[in-house]
Amino acid sequence: MLRYLETNGLVVPRRTAAGYRVYRDRELEQLRTLRLLRGRFGVELDELAFANRLRREPDLRAAVETWLAAAQGPATDWVEWEQRKHERLLLVA
Repeated sequence: MLRYLETNGLVVPRRTAAGYRVYRDRELEQLRTLRLLRGRFGVELDELAFANRLRREPDLRAAVETWLAAAQGPATDWVEWEQRKHERLLLVA
């Protein structure tokens, strides 16, 4: 798990000259709050990695925001669609 966090830039400890990770107070606090975040909100590591990627890549962030806006559409669209579906079903019966 620690390698995954480091690879995805979520928790990046310093390294010694020999390559050993050195976890200081900042990294330890990140790990503590990560445990709380996962427990309280059920957030998975891959979701955090993707959220971090969204922060680093503005083009990706814009594309996701555009897709989400189009996918949500007006709040009543699904109600109207369901209404038309039921009307068609009643005509067939």
